[in-house]
Amino acid sequence: MSNSFNEATADTADTIKCSNCSANLKFKPGTESLVCEYCNTQNTISAKATEVIENDYHQFLNENSAAVPKQDLSVCKCSNCGASTTLPQNVTSSACPYCDTPLIIQNASTCSIVKPKYLLPFKIERNQAKDKFVGWVKGLWFAPNKLKDYAAHSAEKLNGVYMPFWTYDSDTTTNYSGSRGEYYYVTERYTDSNGKTQTRSVRHTRWYPASGTVRNNFDDVLVCASNSLPQKLTHDLEPWDLNELTEYDNKFLAGFLSESYQINLESGFETAKKIMNGTITSSVNSDIGGDVQTINSMNTSYNDITFKHILLPLWISAYKYNNKTYRFTINARTGEVQGERPYSAWKIFFLVVSIIAAIAAIIYFADDGGNT
Repeated sequence: MSNSFNEATADTADTIKCSNCSANLKFKPGTESLVCEYCNTQNTISAKATEVIENDYHQFLNENSAAVPKQDLSVCKCSNCGASTTLPQNVTSSACPYCDTPLIIQNASTCSIVKPKYLLPFKIERNQAKDKFVGWVKGLWFAPNKLKDYAAHSAEKLNGVYMPFWTYDSDTTTNYSGSRGEYYYVTERYTDSNGKTQTRSVRHTRWYPASGTVRNNFDDVLVCASNSLPQKLTHDLEPWDLNELTEYDNKFLAGFLSESYQINLESGFETAKKIMNGTITSSVNSDIGGDVQTINSMNTSYNDITFKHILLPLWISAYKYNNKTYRFTINARTGEVQGERPYSAWKIFFLVVSIIAAIAAIIYFADDGGNT
């Protein structure tokens, strides 16, 4: 697997201009061009079909020179949820896409981050995302009517956001110790409730010490580099078609928001270890064998660690109900919808009342029928 670092650049998500009339352009999901809304000129993005290159993890951590690819961004941090959102130029007011809190643009600051190397462009348009969202809400039991109304008029409230992720590759070697349990059965006699003697087969377990070494290879362990959304929401949007990654070009960002990472490379790898641990544990249990296993210790070394910094596209909306914020996310590649949802206390109350009334009616008519 090849490893390299590009020269540092100062590219930012600046406004992209039409090559014909110089109007501001927006990327149209599902295409490879920016179509001008004023003169209809197609400004093609020259997507580079190159081999996806991984960066050496330890080399990067030890690298302090300008050879490390960096990017300077102007970001506005939300005072409520802490999301660091990169806004288009000349924006004077906006709301946080994650919690709908008004952003104080004057408090924007400049930061230097590891430049994304690859991204997945938006594939699903806003109205398509709205239809997915409406369908998801319709399937929710006890959803407040206000939520359904919100979903029906949600197109303009959906924010297209590129969210930062790390991917990690690693070869692991795990030395373990534990025990292997093997079942055996013993026939026992017992007296049943009628005083008769019966036999039954009772399962027991013989335990044997076990130790060994397992090896695993991990490719593209995906870790969200943001704390703006609950981890479950971003995890449940998987899988992503990472085989379709495109080399980063800020033209793909035109018309969308993007977030700078809040979780650095080292912290992200600690999360990746937890993800990998599930597979490693399964490998150890399989290596121990037997009918049941216990693991006393696992000592894992991580080798040939590489990483990528990528951006993935989400449609995001925030909805407030009873003074609580609920977030909804849509995978802008597959249309998968995930979200937090409120419940209508009134709908639940009336359902309970209806059930109680139905039970009371059944009891009443059953008693009445028995008295006639």
